[in-house]
Amino acid sequence: MPASKKVPAPKGPYSPWVKAAGFIYVSGQGPVNPETGEVFLGDIAGQTRMTLDNIEAVLEDAGAHLSDVIKTTVFLTDIKNFGAMNEVYAGRFGAIRPARTTVQAAALPLGIAVEIDAVAVDPKAGRKITRLGDE
Repeated sequence: MPASKKVPAPKGPYSPWVKAAGFIYVSGQGPVNPETGEVFLGDIAGQTRMTLDNIEAVLEDAGAHLSDVIKTTVFLTDIKNFGAMNEVYAGRFGAIRPARTTVQAAALPLGIAVEIDAVAVDPKAGRKITRLGDE
C-alpha cells in the first residue's frame, strides 16, 4: 500500500510505484479521487488534470517530483482528445518535457478516457538527467 493517503489505492494486484536500479516506475494512473476512491468521468481536461495530480502524488510517495520524470506513456480511448490532453499535460510539465508516447486504447479500466504511466529518475540515486538542448 502507498505510504500517503494522497495516492489512490490500487484497484488490482500491483504497486503504485516500484524503485529499481535508480529509477522509479509509476504504474498507470487515471482520474481516481484518492480520498474517496471514486472515478472522475468528466471531460478529458479534468481527467488529465486529476491523472497528473495522482502521478505527482505517487512520485512524492516514492521521494521524487514531476521534474524527475524522464518518460511517460499516455493512453487515450479517443485520439481526438489528444489536443485537450496535451494542453493540460504541457501546462503541468512545462519545460521539463519528458520523452512521451501517446496511443489510442480500445478501452481503459473503469470507463476512464485517459491513463498515464511514468518512469522517473530516483533523486537519491544521483543520476543526471540530460534533456534536449542540455548537450
